[in-house]
Amino acid sequence: MDLKAKSEALKRNQERTIAALRRKADLGRGTRTTVVSASGDLTCRIEDENWKFTADLDSSLGGEGAGPDPGTLGRAALGSCLAISYLLWAARLEIPVDNVEVVVESDFDVRGRLAVDPDLTPGWHRLRYTAYIDSSAPTEKLEELFRIADAHSPLLDDFVRSVPAEGKLVVGTRERGRTGEPVVVE
Repeated sequence: MDLKAKSEALKRNQERTIAALRRKADLGRGTRTTVVSASGDLTCRIEDENWKFTADLDSSLGGEGAGPDPGTLGRAALGSCLAISYLLWAARLEIPVDNVEVVVESDFDVRGRLAVDPDLTPGWHRLRYTAYIDSSAPTEKLEELFRIADAHSPLLDDFVRSVPAEGKLVVGTRERGRTGEPVVVE
């Protein structure tokens, strides 16, 4: 299937989904679950529905280097969400796009995570991304695409908006956990 046909198919799929969501909003709501497990080493086994993959730290930080680190996965998640958003919105707006490449950069200082400097936060200090969109469309159309897709990117929204989070501690494992109520960590 050529790029134009793929774009037209994406647009039709989105139109069907939008029509269904307008008829029944509950179709768009849900919860997804990812399970991450780790033992004595830092290698994390990750499962989400049919997907299984690994995260780890490199050996300089005590890991085995068995997979990408969480920061890499975070940047990859954001970059792929943005790339998909640009392609979906290009199809919807009927803007021809040959290729999309998103470069995501994050600045950090590991001293915050390791509590070396109490004034430093453990996470990223700054996040930047650049979208390279190869298209024959006028620059104004691509700027519109960029603005609209960014405004509707789920992970970009998650990264820039404070999302309420709740942590729970349960002593034991999911399979053979101890009885008792989870302790809510605030």
